[in-house]
Amino acid sequence: MAGGGTETRAGPEPERGLLLAVLPQGADGDEELAELRELARTAGVAPVAHVVQHRVRADPRSYVGKGKLEELKAAYGDAQAEVLLVDDELQPTQQRTLEDALSARVVDRTQLILDIFAQHAVSAEGKLQVELAQLEYNLPRMRGMWKHLERQAGGGGTASVGGGVGTRGPGESQLETDRRLANRRITQLRRRLRGVRGHRETRRKSRSRSSTPTVALAGYTNVGKSTLLNALTGAEVSVENRLFETLDPTTRTFEHEGKRYLVTDTVGFIRRLPTQLVEGFASTLEETLVADLVLHVVDGSLPTAQIAEQRAAVETVLGEIGAGDLPVELVVNKIDRVTPAGRERLANHYPEALQVSAVTGEGLGELRQRIAERFSDRFDEVRLLVPYDEGRVLSDLYALGAPIDERRDTEEGVLVRARLPGRDVRRFAPYLVAESSAEDPSSA
Repeated sequence: MAGGGTETRAGPEPERGLLLAVLPQGADGDEELAELRELARTAGVAPVAHVVQHRVRADPRSYVGKGKLEELKAAYGDAQAEVLLVDDELQPTQQRTLEDALSARVVDRTQLILDIFAQHAVSAEGKLQVELAQLEYNLPRMRGMWKHLERQAGGGGTASVGGGVGTRGPGESQLETDRRLANRRITQLRRRLRGVRGHRETRRKSRSRSSTPTVALAGYTNVGKSTLLNALTGAEVSVENRLFETLDPTTRTFEHEGKRYLVTDTVGFIRRLPTQLVEGFASTLEETLVADLVLHVVDGSLPTAQIAEQRAAVETVLGEIGAGDLPVELVVNKIDRVTPAGRERLANHYPEALQVSAVTGEGLGELRQRIAERFSDRFDEVRLLVPYDEGRVLSDLYALGAPIDERRDTEEGVLVRARLPGRDVRRFAPYLVAESSAEDPSSA
């Protein structure tokens, strides 16, 4: 029995999972477990049954009460389940008690989400962040997890993690060794992530110098952010219909009325997103923090109450990473799945929100225009006359990424009509010409 592992077995058949939750009185078990079912399927587990206990709080030792624990053991056997999925983050004692009672693997909500992140991480940074989050989660739960730790360390065992001369004594237990090696690996991962984040910060500064407006897509997982990114920019980001499909931020550009905009798709949010992931994916989420505008995308095809719940969950995480004060535009996506009456209800609930369909393209023109209006005061229309022997000025101008509406060679030099970010106009002041001079450069 591997207490900390969440690997699914090889082969075409998914694992059979029994779902378990402790809920307050009056809560609907089917409704409350809907998200856990979707998480399970994404992780490669087929939910076959569920057990719910309604009580004020979970039992501190066994999660459910003694009577419900006996019922759980019977249900687990009857369902021929292979893993128990719990819709909470368990304390180590609770997890061990359930494992011993069922003689089975017990995977809590946090482990399940970490497993999904591990499956979907593509970039080196994403993989490092997942490994760090898994180690920090497993550290207080280590009990005979040596093989699990070896897999996380990339198969290198003690050679890849290192022991340290003089740190091992003949009386040191295997558990103490595991914890010491895990702590050392955590230190290594944090050091490597600092280096990766340094490169990301360099890229951010480069984008900042370009003065191009930056828009971040934020929203609950599986609301169609990646599809919207593709529709706005012509990108080809993966749009599989599964939770947490996008972990690594993707930035693409689109142009509207001659102006260029950057759009970044970020990791999807979820209710009770594990603390380890909020912290571990801080650099990814910071792509939202450095944006000029956040497009908060919601799924308009969901019930109104669920939209409100998901919206609140996203706003909570944005606040946790310091992005709560950024300008936000609410975008209701998947409107192609909504009836006329449903659209009217959405308009009443969210009168300022744009209703769009990233699949059909409906509303995307209005969305681009809304983004442009947000940044309309950032550009000043100017006319420049640049002497031929000062070509570097033109290079600097193009490096800004500013819209160039006209470029014409004249006797005096290159005449350019452009829209510059307000803060950069002063840089080009020596080359500014008036409207009449622009029409007749020889009179300048």
